[in-house]
Amino acid sequence: MSIQVDWQAFTPVSLVGGLIIGVATVVLLLGIGRIAGISGISASLLKPKRVELWQVLFVLGLVISPLLYQLIAPLPPMEVTSSLPLLIGAGLLVGFGTRLGSGCTSGHGICGNARLSPRSMVATVTFMLFGILTVYIGRQVLGLI
Repeated sequence: MSIQVDWQAFTPVSLVGGLIIGVATVVLLLGIGRIAGISGISASLLKPKRVELWQVLFVLGLVISPLLYQLIAPLPPMEVTSSLPLLIGAGLLVGFGTRLGSGCTSGHGICGNARLSPRSMVATVTFMLFGILTVYIGRQVLGLI
């Protein structure tokens, strides 16, 4: 099994997107002292007593940004070939994992690692290892993916 990187997928737009994520993360941390972890932000939105305006704006930005991008260029084509039960199961496992790991890849992987948090480093390595293992088992053993 070999891993191939589609280098043509890395465009100036990819670089701009990464820069925007980095700047937004820094602004959120330095501006109000909060971490840009989407699982925590989403969970807060489900608790109506604790919702803050910045959380709503953050999630709206995630939803609106592809629509704005589409005004400039067409969105990349997407093809979902997995079954609906598999997608639902995967989503539930990801949700369970973010609760178990006290955060997600954005909170730990981007923000926590940038702050040199040992907990985030362990969480990110764990995410990556289990992601690799899941894809291997799904493709090579079960033939699902």
